[in-house]
Amino acid sequence: MNELRVETRHITLADVRPVINGVVLEALPTAGKTFGLSLAPLIDSGVMTIEQEGTGGTMRLRYELRNIPDDFTLDSFGIQFGRMTNIRTFLRSGYFSWDGSYYVPVEELPVGGAIQGYAVTQLLPFNETGSVVIGFDKHDTFQQMITLTRGEQGFALRFETLWDRRERGDHRLLSEWLVILERDAVENALREWAQLVAHAMNARTNTPPISGWCSWYNLYANINEEIILQHLQATREIVQRENLPMQVFQIDDGFTPEMGDWLDVKPQFPRGIKPLLDEFRAAGFTPGLWIAPFMVGNRSRLYADHPDWVVKDRATGQPIAHMKFYSEFRWHKRSEEYYILDTTHPDAFAYLREVFRVWRHEWGCEYFKTDFMHFGSEYGADRAVWHRPGMTRIEIWRRTVEMIREEIGDALWLGCGCPLWASVGVVDAMRIGRDVGVEWSANSATLQTAQSLLRDQTTRNFGNRILWQADPDCILLRDRYHNLTDTEARSLALYAGMSAGLRVTSDHLGELSAGRLMLWKEILSWEDGVCHYPLLGQTPLTMHYEAGAKPVIRSLEPVLVQVLQPYDPDAPTRVFILNTGDRAVQRTYPLKMLGLAQVMIGHEWNGEYSEDRRIARIEVTLGAHEGSLWILKPAAI
Repeated sequence: MNELRVETRHITLADVRPVINGVVLEALPTAGKTFGLSLAPLIDSGVMTIEQEGTGGTMRLRYELRNIPDDFTLDSFGIQFGRMTNIRTFLRSGYFSWDGSYYVPVEELPVGGAIQGYAVTQLLPFNETGSVVIGFDKHDTFQQMITLTRGEQGFALRFETLWDRRERGDHRLLSEWLVILERDAVENALREWAQLVAHAMNARTNTPPISGWCSWYNLYANINEEIILQHLQATREIVQRENLPMQVFQIDDGFTPEMGDWLDVKPQFPRGIKPLLDEFRAAGFTPGLWIAPFMVGNRSRLYADHPDWVVKDRATGQPIAHMKFYSEFRWHKRSEEYYILDTTHPDAFAYLREVFRVWRHEWGCEYFKTDFMHFGSEYGADRAVWHRPGMTRIEIWRRTVEMIREEIGDALWLGCGCPLWASVGVVDAMRIGRDVGVEWSANSATLQTAQSLLRDQTTRNFGNRILWQADPDCILLRDRYHNLTDTEARSLALYAGMSAGLRVTSDHLGELSAGRLMLWKEILSWEDGVCHYPLLGQTPLTMHYEAGAKPVIRSLEPVLVQVLQPYDPDAPTRVFILNTGDRAVQRTYPLKMLGLAQVMIGHEWNGEYSEDRRIARIEVTLGAHEGSLWILKPAAI
């Protein structure tokens, strides 16, 4: 057993081993001043060294490979701690918008099971408060995985850097720093890690809060110039009449014929796109467009003319089809398969540069929603053949998005289906969950529901206004054409609005009922601030495994609590308590438990005037999927 270990007041990680290409090696320490592990017999002269700094509550370490032969194929390397003590819960953090983040009680993992996450995790101890956050500090070169496994002898925690057969040259085989923070708080510990990442990657966080209108969740791909202008007129009239602070007016997918043909426009837009964007601007809005820059449809003109511009499968030599639609649903397009634009090809890179240059400087787009961004970061050299070898998947992706930022200048940029961490310093805003859809829940895993919003906004909220603005997805306001009850629609609108991130809707404002318009006006009126989840980590999710099936994620505690604290000390604090479960519940929360003053003055908001009273605790009885919003101010001393 070797000597390097991570030991805090709460937990211990010990018995470190090197991991090469996914294989854990039984290595022995080497002699020398720097802690090292021999890689023999896999690599006879190879050594992994581990550099460690700090002690106690704040530490960091990084690992490096030395004496690796040039002809050794390296896909990944890392370390595994084979012994863990006093760990109750593991935060599984996804790597892009749609793959989810959630807390898992480690005992739920069966022997032989594994939970793979990315970039950062948080370990919560048994019978104690506090947490330990462990995460990499930079994400612009490598994809970085964090995996919890359970064997016959117990649990192990693995940290891996995906080298992706990167060209060695003068590059050291060196990981980024792995930061270890032991803190008493749960959410604020994650915020502290996010601040380290923001500093290392120059996060763009000076943009004022984004609000506005997007065409997708009402019109989907069924759009034309006339319909868009009808919504523009209604939005402008309501915004002016109600004095709503809506900034952006954005056309989503549906105006281009195929993915990849980004300079072509459907005949449903006979004047082209520039005149429309000019009208958006004249109406007082920031004009926006949707694009999926890494996607190439197999029926696109781009693919027909340039089949060498897409990423190939190493095993077959054929294009990697990351998405396939062989049945009815095809986004109103002809393509059955969607390939990945190979931006290491200089001509493909130049084409994409031209697209963003035209959209920004000729068409006048000032707000870009880029979708399916994970297409460009999903595959390394073990699976994919790129035109230019020797770069990691993240280097390729980052080089592309930095070019996009160069072309669009200071235009607003929302990343969707996007790597959460590699995008820091490039995008202004980030979708933090899947499409919210028009269902509360469903049995089909393919149907978009509110469940991703309820889960992922909770666990990814810590990055809001530190790494990027968090986008909870569009807020559904209409009274019809969905499968939500009035209670559910109200709850989801308030829950998303409490995020203090993007506040956008797709609905025809002129068709909203008075009650829904009042709800939208209320949400848009809230002062800018920080949303806290004071009970984060106390109510983990369970992973129910069934033979031959993927685990089903369920919450042990159905009630979520949000606290929106404004930057302005004179503005009110808002508390939203949401019962996500299917049965009525009763709960009592002392204000001190929520991180607030012991006594405040306030009332429950129900759309009508309510008289303020002194409040020391909030007591609620909530029906299924019902929420309760409270508005609080400091009590006079």
